[in-house]
Amino acid sequence: MFSGIIEEAAQVVALRKEKENLHITMSCSFADELTIDQSVAHNGVCLTVVSKTKDTYTVTAIQETLQCTNLGELHPGNKVNLERSMVMNGRLDGHIVQGHVDQTAVCTEVKEAEGSWYYTFEYPFNKEMAKRGYMTVDKGSVTVNGVSLTVCYPTDNTFQVAIIPYTHEHTNFHQIEVGTVVNLEFDIIGKYVSRMMSF
Repeated sequence: MFSGIIEEAAQVVALRKEKENLHITMSCSFADELTIDQSVAHNGVCLTVVSKTKDTYTVTAIQETLQCTNLGELHPGNKVNLERSMVMNGRLDGHIVQGHVDQTAVCTEVKEAEGSWYYTFEYPFNKEMAKRGYMTVDKGSVTVNGVSLTVCYPTDNTFQVAIIPYTHEHTNFHQIEVGTVVNLEFDIIGKYVSRMMSF
């Protein structure tokens, strides 16, 4: 379980394909604190640490994960948003994030607003999935590349988020431009409410 508060935008140092799997090696400031089997969210995708050194660690993404997320598009040098799993006796500064990416979206606009930025994202609309809570609502929560954000101006298949300078600098939002593919996780509470209303 995560909260969508990014600890670090860390660098991919190596990628290795093994059959349908992709081994991703990351360099980050807390690598030496990690343990084998620990869960870490990568652009919002919960992955398990499978090996480590003092300065790096490796996780494995299987084919299903690569098909549903943007991790298959990574290259050495790319920045990835990292968050370790939530400590249950702490404050929930973001919202409840599972680390289970629902689908990807594409950035269609980046607009600077005198010190902040507005990003617009578009994703494929599916009426049946929307009935099950796979959608955004005004002032609701959404996770973009693992970042807990508040939705602005949602439509059936688009939404906007406002990014403050701190988030822009300390996550990989500063690398997102028109055409960039991002990971989305819709609000789990919305999914449960939608499911209950279907009975």
